[in-house]
Amino acid sequence: MNQPPGPDQQRELVRQIGAVLTAQLPPGWRQLRVEYRAAGRHVETDLLVTGPDGVPRPASPHPEAVRLLGVLRSGMYRPGLGTWLGAILVFEPGLESPSADFVRPDLEPPFRRPPPPIGFQDELRFFPRAEEHIPGWLRERAGLTPPAAGGEVRTPRIYDGLDASGRPLIRRQPLPPAEAEQVLAYLDAGPVILASRSNGPDAFAPDRTDAVPMNFRTDGAWAWPGAVAYYLREHGVPPDPDLVAHIRARRFTAPAEVPEPAKDLALAAITGEQP
Repeated sequence: MNQPPGPDQQRELVRQIGAVLTAQLPPGWRQLRVEYRAAGRHVETDLLVTGPDGVPRPASPHPEAVRLLGVLRSGMYRPGLGTWLGAILVFEPGLESPSADFVRPDLEPPFRRPPPPIGFQDELRFFPRAEEHIPGWLRERAGLTPPAAGGEVRTPRIYDGLDASGRPLIRRQPLPPAEAEQVLAYLDAGPVILASRSNGPDAFAPDRTDAVPMNFRTDGAWAWPGAVAYYLREHGVPPDPDLVAHIRARRFTAPAEVPEPAKDLALAAITGEQP
């Protein structure tokens, strides 16, 4: 396995990047400015070349220089902390040490074109970070759920009580069909954190004795039983209004990944056991 480049090798990489890029410049150039931004496989490389007339003009980067910039970024990864997502290198003729400014790993560089969520998800896969070193903007861009506030995970009410005959009561506004589909998709997207091999009885259809999924899912902020999605799908019963409000606030987009510590907190909220 190759070892990541050390400081001397990093400086050598910067020198190589400059050599590759300046080799394609016309005589008399005064300055070469390189702006590199990356998130996972999403890469942007912008060049500005100042010619003899003092006017900076954009230029196309050499593919080898782009590759070396990626090697440099990978080599500066620090376990648990991540690596930078943006850098600015400035080269000038006769200047032995180019100017190099690396954006702090907790800051988002000004991307020319916003990377898709998969770019930021790949970023966290390629360069893993400890929970405390994933800034809010990166968590949001990657579609990750925020850590539960104060370590609390909420659980919903399945219905609003029972009538005199023991049948469940519903005192909630029904969801429009289109929104119900979005809510169902969100509920079904949460990872299962607890499951039984058997199903339970349907409280709204007593003849269905083996119909309701006996599992729990979570998005890191809420933990809900399979009955919530089942009753919405089968009987049009809207979920707990607070859970619906939460899903709406997230624009019906479930987190791409729920961290293991958040799953542990959700499981503790269900079982009452400490994580």
